Order: sequence, then structure tokens, then C-alpha cells
Amino acid sequence: MANPVRWGILGAAKFAREHMGPAIHAADGAELAALATSSPDKAAPFQTFAPGITVHDGYDALLADPSIDVVYIPLPNHLHVEWALKAMAAGKNVLVEKPATLREVEFDQLIAARESAGVLAAEAYMIVHHPQWQRARELVETGALGRLRHVSGKFSFDNRQDVDNIRNRPETGGGALRDIGVYVIGASRFVTGQEPTEVTAQIEWENGVDVLSNVQARFPGFLYTAYVSTRMQPYQEMVFHGDQGVLRLTAPFNPRVFGEARLELHQSGQGGAAGQVLIERFPAADHYKLQVEAFGRSIREAVPYPCPLEFSRGTQAMLDRIFDCATDL
Repeated sequence: MANPVRWGILGAAKFAREHMGPAIHAADGAELAALATSSPDKAAPFQTFAPGITVHDGYDALLADPSIDVVYIPLPNHLHVEWALKAMAAGKNVLVEKPATLREVEFDQLIAARESAGVLAAEAYMIVHHPQWQRARELVETGALGRLRHVSGKFSFDNRQDVDNIRNRPETGGGALRDIGVYVIGASRFVTGQEPTEVTAQIEWENGVDVLSNVQARFPGFLYTAYVSTRMQPYQEMVFHGDQGVLRLTAPFNPRVFGEARLELHQSGQGGAAGQVLIERFPAADHYKLQVEAFGRSIREAVPYPCPLEFSRGTQAMLDRIFDCATDL
């Protein structure tokens, strides 16, 4: 492409180094053009896969770079709103890591800044760009499960040994719900198009952060249960259960790391007899790369972005309700 969308990254975060940086570099119509970090050692890994990248020694210097079209923000959670607002004020399009905010009300600032600056701003909720999730929504919408009755989500890993990790620190907006709860919640909302009417929850706290959360909710058409934890054996799964079928996603959130992206559609035979299991696999799809390409396409072609701030606000609204109503485990 003659004029690729030029991306800059605020900070040399591990996630940006291992996932989003390479995805931006590999994406069609995108160029990883700049990085903001004062550490040459942290910049070096980015320069190995993007050798022409410009390294700015501060975040403000990158925002002042007139050649940058999009700023990607993988900073600790408590800094997301501040730097997203600064980037939009500088006229940059913004992709900010999830959770974009720590409370729903902060989305008012992001949406107002987006409208005022006339830019594209979104939360980096990559799973909606993955074909397994687009297919899951299609199957539910077209009635492959019959009447949807129940949705369940599970996502866990164990980082108790990494005591300095920002996910284990309350002052940086850490905790399991903000880090991975967004997945089990947002995925259900994306597939069904519904919002919860009732929410209850139980949370186990450790040093001021939630390390295990058990959630129950009622949506207009189905019941919902989920748990997330940063103190359990790594596992992830989403299940959509209807009266005529069950849809199971075995690596729903970070396929190719946890396992192969795969949909299992279980449907019964006549008279309740054992039926068939239809399996669809998506081994090559990279949802980070697809996210970058969708973001660039929305900028160049003025087409709607698949995951606008308004969608992400709904996920944060449910997170707020969980925190507000939860009892201690």
C-alpha cells in the first residue's frame, strides 16, 4: 500500500513487544513507525523486527510526531484514560489496551474527546476480530442452538509468584476482573447482543486486588455464570447452551498460545439420541493482526469499527456492577 497507516507505541511493554508490536509490523496497510521509551535496552527488541522504527525518549515527543497516525497505548491500566485523552488532543487516532477505563463514567471523557477531535478511538478488544467469534455470533443468531438458555465463561492463570506484576498491584488498576474478566463478559455481550438485568458476584481479595471472582447474571434471554482467577491452573473456555445445541470454544481468548482456535457445535439426534459434533478450526487466524487491519480500514475508508467505545463501555458497566455488588469469598 502506497500510504500505510503509521503507528506509534507508548512504552515498551512486554505485551507490545511480544504481540501487538509484531502484529502492527505484519498487518496489511500498517507500519510500526515509532516507539516511546527512554531505555535503549527496551527499544532493542522492537528494532529487531521493525529496524526502521523511530525511538522517542518520551511519550509527549511521540505525540508531537506529525508523521504518526495512530497511537497504541499498552500502559498500566490506571494510565489509560490520561494518555488516551492526551493522544486525542494531539490529533491522533487511539487504540488503548483493555480495560480502557477503570470505571464506566470515564468513558464519557473518551467519547467526548473522540467526537471533539474527530478521530477514531477504541479499546483493544481483539477477540471480536477473530473469525471464531464472528462465527460463534452467526451460529447463535441463526438459531443453530435453538433457544439460548445459558452461557458460561472460564478464564484463569496463576501469577502469584510475580509479585511486582502490575496485575498484582492495586495502585495500577490490577486484578483478575480488569485483566481477563473483560473477556468472559464482553464475549457474551458480543455474541448475544444482550445486556445483564441482574448481577451477583463473590470475590476473593489478596493485597488489595481481586484474584478470584465468581459471577452470576441474568440476561433477558439466558442465565450466565463465569469465573476468572489469577491464582488457578491456566484454563479458558466459553460455552453457549441452547435447547437444541451446545457451542463450545476451547481456546477463546488467546488461541495459538493456549491452544488451537476451535468451535465445537454439539447437536442431538432425533428423539434425544446421541447426535453429531461439528468442529470448525481456525489455526492461522491472528486476532491482533486482524485488529490492526480493521482499525486502519476504518480510518482509510471511514467504515464503522467493529468494536467502538460504546460497546466497551457496556463491558465496563457490568464490571462496575460486579465490583459494587460482590461479597467476599
